Amino acid sequence: MENTQKTIACIAQAGARNPVFAFRPAALKQAARVFLDQFEGQVLYAVKTNPEPHVTDALVQCGVRSFDVASLEEVRRIHERYPEARLFFMHPVKARHAIREAYFEYGVRNFSLDTPEELQKILEETDGAKDLGLHLRITIPNTYAELNLSEKFGVNLQEAPKLLRKMREVAQELGVCFHVGSQCMHPDAYRIAMRMVAKMVKQSKVKLDYFNVGGGFPSVYPGMIPPPLTDYFDAIHEEFRKVEGWRDMTLLSEPGRAIVAESTSVIVRVELRKGNTLYINDGAYGCLFDAGTPKFIFPVRLLRSDAPDTSDMVPYSFYGPTCDSLDFMKGPFYLPKDVKEGDYIEIGQIGAYGRTLATGFNGFFHEEGVVEVSDAPLMSMYADEPFTHDPMEVVAA
Repeated sequence: MENTQKTIACIAQAGARNPVFAFRPAALKQAARVFLDQFEGQVLYAVKTNPEPHVTDALVQCGVRSFDVASLEEVRRIHERYPEARLFFMHPVKARHAIREAYFEYGVRNFSLDTPEELQKILEETDGAKDLGLHLRITIPNTYAELNLSEKFGVNLQEAPKLLRKMREVAQELGVCFHVGSQCMHPDAYRIAMRMVAKMVKQSKVKLDYFNVGGGFPSVYPGMIPPPLTDYFDAIHEEFRKVEGWRDMTLLSEPGRAIVAESTSVIVRVELRKGNTLYINDGAYGCLFDAGTPKFIFPVRLLRSDAPDTSDMVPYSFYGPTCDSLDFMKGPFYLPKDVKEGDYIEIGQIGAYGRTLATGFNGFFHEEGVVEVSDAPLMSMYADEPFTHDPMEVVAA
């Protein structure tokens, strides 16, 4: 492995024309261990957050054995690479062919749904299978989330008991699930949701096998500092022990962002400076979607062979490389005042929804690939956890 400063020197010397990704396997494994060691239930990694093989390989090496998959392609990808992995097809609305292929070709038994119509579809496409694990997606408030996920999916609490009883009649295993919203900033979101769902389950008078608190676990960004993850785990564990029949249930979670965000940063080049606006070679149509549309502020640092003067930092905005004026990242991103064309900037927290959302719009692609680095992330939720790293290994694009 090389540290980031050495990496940037190599990149500059090689004349890299496109963004280069710095992967920190130690940071990824550190985050994964926190969930595997401290969450008192089964951890389902949310593949959509970052499905890259070097990421999922590292997670499997850490002990992740279950995955939240949301498409047939994710089902195929994970099953073919890890045949023994347990897959939960947690998209509440699935194509018929996806259900059939997932069940008969890839051994998927767990499916989520939020309507009687989807239940019927699952039963028909699995030929009335008797070994199904069915999970009812319930809509709950997303009060503390930066990104609201409560509108597209979920049955309301008034209609849920009837559907849950219908599912119990045909399911070998039965569960409930919900999502408090992406980048959830307060543990009370889980308390509120769990109490609401537990009350509904009690009213339905059915026995559950799974209680799934979903995703939403946060990472850390400038101006967006959540409480420690232990506060989230404590809240979930306390509420779970209040659920009627909890000793006979398996607690599930679907973390994504909190596990992978810190694992990857992107190194971009400044193509032009106009005042305090920098034109860089990646943007909102690339791996910086979250900096553009939801306007997340990412940690940044200037990378030079000589140490940059950080005593006088100023706020910058970024424009990406495409010709679209929507390719704009407002920031503020604080960097030294003397940033100029040809400089390289490292942008952190790109491991979640970074390369996953990147497009080839306007002919801008990410061709330079991934290098491994051993230094700590630019920001971390896991500062109190031990940070170690493995021997050097270069990861292909």
